[in-house]
Amino acid sequence: MDYEKKLEELGVKAVRAYDRFDDGLTVAAKKLRRLAMSVKDDVRAVRERDPAARSDAEVLLLYPGFHALMAYRVSHALHEKEHYFAARAVSQAARCVTGIEIHPGATIGTGLVIDHGMGVVIGETAEIGDNCTLYQGVTLGGTGKDVGKRHPTLGDNVLVGSGAKVLGPFKIGSGAKIASNAVVLEEIPENATAVGIPAKVVRRKGQRVNDLDQIHIPDPVAARMQQLESRLAELEAELEKLKNNDNETDGK
Repeated sequence: MDYEKKLEELGVKAVRAYDRFDDGLTVAAKKLRRLAMSVKDDVRAVRERDPAARSDAEVLLLYPGFHALMAYRVSHALHEKEHYFAARAVSQAARCVTGIEIHPGATIGTGLVIDHGMGVVIGETAEIGDNCTLYQGVTLGGTGKDVGKRHPTLGDNVLVGSGAKVLGPFKIGSGAKIASNAVVLEEIPENATAVGIPAKVVRRKGQRVNDLDQIHIPDPVAARMQQLESRLAELEAELEKLKNNDNETDGK
């Protein structure tokens, strides 16, 4: 009886061990599937937004922005498991290879494109939505005055032009565009553009601007200067008219 009981107990343990193993395989398979889908989405995003990308293989093997993003996926997973040293090690190795620094604690959605990417910095508490585009020299950083949430949050479909700096724990609305070399220090609403230092918001009839890229964006400073020049010309004309009237009065 004892022998049969032990066999039964061993059988139960074996079944439980197999179930745990099977569950582990299922979880691993799901994670691998999610990783494969994430890689596929990231490659697709580069192919759609970079006309120089000729094939998936070219993106996988030769694009530093894509490599930095893949390294971030690994470092972020380690960071979530509280393997902070290993996470930073992966992040720093990717920085040395690609010139792009993404903190493992940052939160990044799918379809991010880092075009060229040299000098891009993404801070620890930065959040980036889906299908965003960052060009070289972009900084998503802090001001040094905040604690906790220190870095910006980007909505979906945000474009940040070359050399732009977005500094502080505020939100950039979905569909917004940040011009090259802009310095953004406050929240930007959805479907707006921001240009200048500090950045100012530019709208077109209150509608989303679809035909702008990181270069062809209106300059509000230049527009204001044109308005001032026009007003100055009007005042000079009025002053000249008053002088002529005075001369006519004196002649009489």
